[in-house]
Amino acid sequence: MGMRRILYGFLALAILVGQSFAANGGKILYSFTGGNDGGDPATSLVFDSAGNAYGTSVVGGDFGYGAVFELKRSGGKFQEVALYSFTGLSDGKNPYGGVIFDAAGNLYGTTVAGGSGGACSGDGCGVVYKLTHSGNSWTQSVLYSFSGGNDGFGPGGALVFDKTGNLYGTTPDGGIHSAGTVYELSPTQGGGWTEKVIHAFTGGDDGSTGSLGQLLIDGAGNLYGVTELGGKFGAGTIFKLRLSNGAWKMSTLYAFSGEPDAGFPYGGLIADAQGNLYGTTYYGGQNGLGAVFELNAHGQESVIYSFQSGNDGNSPTSTLIFDKAGNLYGTASAGGNAGCDCGTVFELSPSNGSWSETVLHRFGNTPDGANPYYGMSADAQGNFYSTTAAGGFSGQGIVFGFRP
Repeated sequence: MGMRRILYGFLALAILVGQSFAANGGKILYSFTGGNDGGDPATSLVFDSAGNAYGTSVVGGDFGYGAVFELKRSGGKFQEVALYSFTGLSDGKNPYGGVIFDAAGNLYGTTVAGGSGGACSGDGCGVVYKLTHSGNSWTQSVLYSFSGGNDGFGPGGALVFDKTGNLYGTTPDGGIHSAGTVYELSPTQGGGWTEKVIHAFTGGDDGSTGSLGQLLIDGAGNLYGVTELGGKFGAGTIFKLRLSNGAWKMSTLYAFSGEPDAGFPYGGLIADAQGNLYGTTYYGGQNGLGAVFELNAHGQESVIYSFQSGNDGNSPTSTLIFDKAGNLYGTASAGGNAGCDCGTVFELSPSNGSWSETVLHRFGNTPDGANPYYGMSADAQGNFYSTTAAGGFSGQGIVFGFRP
C-alpha cells in the first residue's frame, strides 16, 4: 500500500471566482497537486458518519496511477489523505467514479485498467477492489480482475450494493457482443467473490456501452441505468433489470432519439418519491448541446431543460441530486464562462408543471476548477460537494462545496 500522505486543504482556501454558488457562497475545499495526493479527481464523493469525504483520483498517488483519498474534517478545515496509491499492476490502474461503503466501513471501487485478468490494450482490463479499514490503516485487495472477454472490461463507474451484499456495476466494453455488460459480484462462504454477467448489451434495442454513472437500485432490488449508445435510434437507452425466478430480465424503458429529444446519456439516474426517473445527456435537446430529462412512471419521457449556446453550460455527464424542496442540481462539463469553457453548476426548480434553470456557478480560470464530470453528493447537514477533473492551483482538479 502507498504511504499515507497528509496535505492540507482549507475550508476557506478560496471563494470560487465568478458568480457565487448560493447565498452562503461556494468554497474550494481542496486543490490537487497531481503528486502523492492524486490528480484528476473524476469522482463522485461519499461521506462517513463523521462527515469525512472519500473519492478517487485517476492519476497521481505514490506511483502515478491514481489513488483513493479522504478529505478529513479537522477543526473546521479539511486535511487530504491518500489512503491507497495504485501501482498500475495487479491491484489496478486509474480509478474513476469513486467508492462506496459497506456496513463495516470498508470501501469498494473499480479501476479502468490494470489487474491480472487480461491484457486489454496491453494495459490490463480493470478490477473491482476493496479497501479494508483496520484502526488507522487501509489494506487493498482485488475482488475481481476482468479478462476482457465475455466478462467485459474497463469498468469506470461506482458500484452499488443490494440488501444481501451483492455488488453491481457496468462495463463500457467487452461482453459476448462487445457492447459492454452489467455484472454482479457475489461473496462466497470462503471469503472470495464470484463474478457473473447478468446482461451483455447487444448494441441493438437494449443499447450499448454501460455508462459512467452508478446503477440505481430500488427497494425491490431492481436495477436501473442508461447506455451511452445503441437503442432503436442509436442515441442510448434507459433500461431496467428485474430478477425473476433466479434470472435477470432486461427491459428497455426508453430509447433516446437525439435532437430535439435528449441523447447519449453518460451519468446515472435518480428517482423521486413517485417513481419518476431523472438524468442528463451529453448531446441532444433543442440545441444539440445536452439536456436534462424526466421519464415518468408511465414510461413517458420529456426534456425538462435543453442547454443553450450561451453561458448556461453544455455537455452534462453528471448524475443529478434533489434538495429537500424538490429542486434538481447538476453540473455541465463544458460551456459557461466564455473565456474558459470550463463548465457550470446549475439548479432546476419546478413551477406549475415546468422547470426553470438557474446557473449557480460558471467555472473560470485558476484557482477555480474546470470540467465537473460528476454530480453533487450531500453530507448529513445538507451541504453539497463535488469535484472538477481539471483546474485548481495546479491544474489537477479540485473538491468544492456549497450549501444549496
